[in-house]
Amino acid sequence: MSKLAQVGVTGLAVMGRNLARNFARNGYTVAVHNRTPSRTREFMDRFGEEGEFAPAESAAELVAALERPRRVVIMVKAGDPTDAVIDELAPLLEEGDVLIDGGNAHFEDTRRRDEALRARGLHYVGTGISGGEEGALHGPSIMPGGSAEAYESLGPMLERISAHVDGTPCCTHVGPGGAGHFVKRVHNGIEYADMQMIGESYDLLRRAGGLEPAQIAEVFRGWNQGRLASYLVEITAEVLTHTDGATGEPFVDVILDQAEQKGTGRWTVQTALELGVPVSGIAEAVFARSLSGHADLREAAQGLAGPTASALSTEDAERLAADVEQALYASKVVSYAQGWNMISVGSREYGWDIDLGAMATIWRGGCIIRAAFLDRIRNAYSADPALPTLLADAEFSRELADAQDAWRRVVRTAADLGIPTPGFSAALAYYDSLRAARLPAALTQAQRDYFGAHTYRRVDADGTYHTRWDADRTEETA
Repeated sequence: MSKLAQVGVTGLAVMGRNLARNFARNGYTVAVHNRTPSRTREFMDRFGEEGEFAPAESAAELVAALERPRRVVIMVKAGDPTDAVIDELAPLLEEGDVLIDGGNAHFEDTRRRDEALRARGLHYVGTGISGGEEGALHGPSIMPGGSAEAYESLGPMLERISAHVDGTPCCTHVGPGGAGHFVKRVHNGIEYADMQMIGESYDLLRRAGGLEPAQIAEVFRGWNQGRLASYLVEITAEVLTHTDGATGEPFVDVILDQAEQKGTGRWTVQTALELGVPVSGIAEAVFARSLSGHADLREAAQGLAGPTASALSTEDAERLAADVEQALYASKVVSYAQGWNMISVGSREYGWDIDLGAMATIWRGGCIIRAAFLDRIRNAYSADPALPTLLADAEFSRELADAQDAWRRVVRTAADLGIPTPGFSAALAYYDSLRAARLPAALTQAQRDYFGAHTYRRVDADGTYHTRWDADRTEETA
């Protein structure tokens, strides 16, 4: 092919090949490459008729097939494999060329690579891509970081292949350095929390409400017509109506109850701890998956004392379903609020200047956490870009006030019946902690000063103090 390609994709596993096809379907000529040449040939055999592709057998051929500035999307496993691809490509590129990492990289790795490649005159764009294999093909939510200069060259292409909602692309320049991969980390953390709380809703409706999976699916379908409308609620209903072909049982009943994870949620919690940001809902979701996988611990604890969950009356079950809708919505708002707070703190810490309202805009379509109420989050931050927490927005605050009685009943009912709801409980505790006029942290500080002379501050005076606990207990300035 004599025509130079406008973009290259290296790494032709499911996400990479679907992204390449997406570019081609949108009118771009795409150079495709895989470290195993047979996969490139397989790609051309299966999809070569879908658009203009330039197959490359080597990294050198890939680079030679691209117009300047060269744009190469890396779709390989995060970590060492990504570094290996960069080491192979970078010497072949020239000043102004752009490497786009579309994998689930840790944002600190992205910052390191960005700094190293910038010294060579190359642009490195760490890019979060959400939507799974279908999103990659039909339009994902795209979160590119990197320099503004790189986005001038790359942005129009990414915006074109992204999902669109009301004519607006679900793609924007997030910020410099590792900003793109950072917000993707937060996105995945919110996703963990969302899935956990949906799971808790299902568990309550089944074990306490006495509903069968198909009946619960109808409840979720109803919720998906209202304020809980979202991709995850929609697919939950689909899963719950599915029947296993081998046994005829509800599909959810034949799946081993040990949830797996690829580590992105864990990264979110680790980063939040380093930044000092409370993301308790996300953390509980990560720990819930971890606990589910510890079959030995669970087996050893089967005989522990506790109440036995029993189905409620029909009337009480209907009331429970209404309460669970309130609890799920309120807890969902809390988890999103925690995520946005984490983005805000990360943006300040690393000097990224992230537009919080824009994050809601690009997550309205294509991504896993897309939901109807993201429009309202966008509006909240548009009205007040300095909003300290989503819970302080007048509309959300009013809704949580309306939901709190049902929310508390759900947590109380779950505790009475011995049904674990770590997501709902953590969200409610976060809400109550924020609204509390005074927390027991004062006692914690006194204890720390007693055993470690860690000092404290007073409510009635400036400065830092220490009490001589092992002497006369007089107070001194520290």
